[in-house]
Amino acid sequence: MEQLFVYNREEQRVLQQTKPWLKDPQYFKRVRISALALLKMAMHAKSGGTIEVMGMLQGKIMGDTFVVIDTFPLPVEGTETRVNAGAEAYEYTVQFMSTSERVGRQENAVGWYHSHPSYGCWLSGIDVNTQVEHQKYQEPFLAIVVDPIRTEAAGRVEIGAFRTYPPDYVVPEDDRSDYQSIPLNKIEDFGVHAKRYYKLEVSFFKSKLDAKILDVLWAKHWVSTLAANPILSSANFISEQLTDLTQKLDPGKNQNGGGFGGGASGPAGGGGGNTSNSNSNKGSEKMDRVIKDAQKIALEFSKAAVNQQLRETLF
Repeated sequence: MEQLFVYNREEQRVLQQTKPWLKDPQYFKRVRISALALLKMAMHAKSGGTIEVMGMLQGKIMGDTFVVIDTFPLPVEGTETRVNAGAEAYEYTVQFMSTSERVGRQENAVGWYHSHPSYGCWLSGIDVNTQVEHQKYQEPFLAIVVDPIRTEAAGRVEIGAFRTYPPDYVVPEDDRSDYQSIPLNKIEDFGVHAKRYYKLEVSFFKSKLDAKILDVLWAKHWVSTLAANPILSSANFISEQLTDLTQKLDPGKNQNGGGFGGGASGPAGGGGGNTSNSNSNKGSEKMDRVIKDAQKIALEFSKAAVNQQLRETLF
């Protein structure tokens, strides 16, 4: 495990010369994130509340795997729906990396991360364009998304890692991404760009020093951690999810492809039988999505309720 922290400059130089990712649009398959990097991303995302935040990833490449060793936040002001790095952020990144190298940190900038408060880990149209530009000029580069609201509700870090396809790449029809619960007001943006990128497998690791740091943090904060009530702290989020679920069942919301029920999507008249079957299939697919969303909400709430009951019983 400690070898993951060793940086081999010659090995990285050879990778930059051969550029194996140019031959395969899905060359990179996995991401390994250190406990330190995960903790810093989660804390930064939570500090933003409902406002998106952004930062950079430091690490290296090992075969088809990104190894994220550390992260640092960027001085970027986001909104509840988007965040972009301007000239100030790029200048800050250059200075930070230069300073890191002077103190012996050789890891390169291998990607960026930002938060999606309450609406899941995926890439919006703006995110896709940002990542495309990075992959065009700063390869190899990775995009990570963290959802701090769902992290708190689920009791685990909600995180996703992504790479975009080349502009001229045609995604195979059988290339289906994992199902995601997307808020109604985000479904259109998600659907339009979902085929422009793919998801990488994410795993975590920690060094002996990371383990000691986590032990110290647990010793200091275990009381407040066990005393926290995930049901109360996530009450607003759960309420928003239930409201979103209700709206998806509303036929009037069918215009953006997110609702369930009436509202024919085909032209009026002509080919009535086929149109009817098509509408029926679309209605069935939407109902399946609503059911999956409801099951996800119920599962997360059940886990929070069980955890709270255990805490009250034990302490």
